[in-house]
Amino acid sequence: MATLALHLRRLVLLLAFLLAGPALATMTDDVSLDRTWQTGSRGSAGLAPDPATTPEAIVQVYGARTVRWRGAFAVHTWISVKPRGADSYTTHEVTGWRFWHSGQAVRQRGGPPDRYWFGAKPELYAELRGPEAATAIDQINAAIAGYAFAREYKTWPGPNSNTFTATIARQVPALNLDLPPTAVGKDYLGPREFLAPAPSGTGYQVSLFGLLGGLVAVEEGLEINILGLTFGVDPLDLAVKLPGLGRMSALSG
Repeated sequence: MATLALHLRRLVLLLAFLLAGPALATMTDDVSLDRTWQTGSRGSAGLAPDPATTPEAIVQVYGARTVRWRGAFAVHTWISVKPRGADSYTTHEVTGWRFWHSGQAVRQRGGPPDRYWFGAKPELYAELRGPEAATAIDQINAAIAGYAFAREYKTWPGPNSNTFTATIARQVPALNLDLPPTAVGKDYLGPREFLAPAPSGTGYQVSLFGLLGGLVAVEEGLEINILGLTFGVDPLDLAVKLPGLGRMSALSG
């Protein structure tokens, strides 16, 4: 009985450790427990260049907090592209409701790439312009066509929207994408793959079904994944990475 009680105390302490960040996140302006799918804004945040006055090719990666309590843990991410001379963007993303209704997880949509995610303001994670973006668009299209989880979706631990973005980014090194620790699902590699390049392409990661793993890369720094929640340090940006709270850098501001 004493051994069982000890194990229970350790489990409670582990859960408290893992949930402390998300609990604190609910006290910040980033997370709103009152937002709903029906009332949240889907307007442009004014972050994307106007395609009517920007002829060059553009690639952008965005993310925003998910709706209600889920926002304490995770962001939803997506990739938007505009070929040279195009008068509009195409956004590629994975959504649960599309999968549940059609069996297809990946969708493409038009309209502004920088829309609020049902009330949550998006953040720009990466951007390419000009010839580099044009090359990246071809790579993105090829990666989407070969996306292994196009007919699969699980909110946790993946494959989800962040699994999609991370998987595509691994095949587009120019993005140099450093997804935040709140991109839950980014470390999911699948049921039979345990080693892969980091999403930025500047290092490597190991992952056991997205539930336990580690990552070492120049861009991301050092990350440890426990039950899909990321802890880490980024020496280049003098930043720490915490579940729920995201990246906190001494260089920000």
